[in-house]
Amino acid sequence: MLKPAKCVEELAVFQKAVIASAEVSAIILRSDWRRDPRLRDQIGSASERVVSAISEGFEQSTDRHFAQYLYRAKGSSREIRSQMLIALQRHLVTEAEGASVSDRYEEISKMLTGLIRHLEREDRKHRR
Repeated sequence: MLKPAKCVEELAVFQKAVIASAEVSAIILRSDWRRDPRLRDQIGSASERVVSAISEGFEQSTDRHFAQYLYRAKGSSREIRSQMLIALQRHLVTEAEGASVSDRYEEISKMLTGLIRHLEREDRKHRR
């Protein structure tokens, strides 16, 4: 049985999401992204939403509510992977950069799936 995290920062998926968001920020702050501010803002916002959804969900009182936020984080994770394909087509990232970001968010998505399954099994009505 998993030991319950006392704070969101203890969750490995949250830690990975923070690192991935920093990687995305480093990429979209480059000058060549100025020519595509809409895509830059979409990817930046989506990476922040992953971190935020995990954090907000952690504060929910039930496992089901937490899981709902994690589904949102998964959606934003998929969005980032799709937007990286667009960025690659627009020559804003290299293949290696696009693959690195996509791989990170694929891993995060799998971790979120595992956590969602755990929460749905436990289904505690009062997490704290």
